[in-house]
Amino acid sequence: MPRRHISVTGAPEAPLRAALTALRTKLGVSDAYPPEALADAARPPVLPAYDATDIPLFTIDPPTSVDLDQAMHLARRGTGYRVRYAIADVAAFVVPGSALDEETHRRVMTLYFPDEKVPLHPPQLSEGAASLLPDQVRPAALWTIDLDAEGRTEAVDVRRALVRSRAKLDYEGVQKEIDGGTAEEPLALLKVIGRLREELEVARGGISLNVPEQEIVERDGGYELTYRAPLPADGWNAQISLLTGMAAADLMLAHGTGVLRTLPAAPDGAVGRLRRTAHALHIDWPHHVSYAALVRSLDPAVPHHAAFLQECTTLLRGAGYTVFRDGNVPTLATHSAVAAPYAHCTAPLRRLADRYASEICLAAVAGEAVPDWVLAAFDELPHEMAEGGRRAGTVERECVDIVEAALLKDRVGEVFDGCVVEVEERRPTVGVVQLESPAVIGKVESPEPLPLGERLRVRLTQADLARSAKVRFVPA
Repeated sequence: MPRRHISVTGAPEAPLRAALTALRTKLGVSDAYPPEALADAARPPVLPAYDATDIPLFTIDPPTSVDLDQAMHLARRGTGYRVRYAIADVAAFVVPGSALDEETHRRVMTLYFPDEKVPLHPPQLSEGAASLLPDQVRPAALWTIDLDAEGRTEAVDVRRALVRSRAKLDYEGVQKEIDGGTAEEPLALLKVIGRLREELEVARGGISLNVPEQEIVERDGGYELTYRAPLPADGWNAQISLLTGMAAADLMLAHGTGVLRTLPAAPDGAVGRLRRTAHALHIDWPHHVSYAALVRSLDPAVPHHAAFLQECTTLLRGAGYTVFRDGNVPTLATHSAVAAPYAHCTAPLRRLADRYASEICLAAVAGEAVPDWVLAAFDELPHEMAEGGRRAGTVERECVDIVEAALLKDRVGEVFDGCVVEVEERRPTVGVVQLESPAVIGKVESPEPLPLGERLRVRLTQADLARSAKVRFVPA
């Protein structure tokens, strides 16, 4: 999943569409699957014996989404709460060593472009037979997590089950029902439990980035950059996923075998660059205020706050996957943004590692050995995920460059206010400038050393969707 979500509203004009198509060709990205993999995807799944179709689960996703990984049901339990969270059981469909399995190891994760996505699994699975679509019986890994009155985890169970979602909800509809007081209890509890988990996140020093979606809108023959600020319901829903990922990590650590999502503390250089970005966007960040406190104070509905939150994703670039077995717990077992051990396990339709994480957790709860096919992948899985992450990062960076070039293509020669947020160590005349408005970044070259961290008026000299360095500036 991308750190920065960029979409294009309406049919993108020919140059933008051509640039995105050329990017997919350059990266060797294709939505075509080998015939053998498609044949494997058509095979019937292995279904579990346990029937949990009586639980009235519901999904919360963007309205156009059909690759539905998760469904939930929330209930009171004495003074506490019970979270049931069904995760699509991809292993019921993908046979280890099959052509489909090999293809998913080649793809690693779904890739998101502004105009389309290239899925990890064939759509007949990810948007059909394995997706937790409403009123369809599906195999799933069904989590049951009991919480106390403060939202702390008391007990965890996960088992294979047949499930059936009752409703496909979207964020705006959920927010409207909760705010209007018309939500039934299982949905109304999303706010209650979500807020409790947010309070616990603050207490342990964690931070969730409410990163807005960037949207480029065609208007009057040009483009305009807008942001869709996440709703509170987005955050509450994310807290259920985080809760499950933390529960998964705890199960793995107790079982002595696992695949964790880890992130060391951000280096000073990355934080320094972020401080300069805040300065460029007129965001006050006193030195006594922590990064976490600053982020919580921002409103993603405010454009310059939204732009800053987009740049905050740069602090996540050191994240990786850490595997361990036989009780050899790694030195780094935590994710600094979560401020706890954490595992990716809730998006197996879109991310390869989650299929393996589910199997480990199922084995841990059952008191069984981890399947051999899972252990056999341990040596290569972190490298595969790292390579997949690099590919997704390249897609993200290139798409940002293309979208920003499209945004500025008719403004070559104009002067903008900005701030120098980065300067090359060996070439101090070359760096990166963050514009105030529109909130885009680009390469800047100067005959004199650039003033790192200081404001600078710059002139746009290039905005070309077809070039590798698409947007360029010089001091005005």
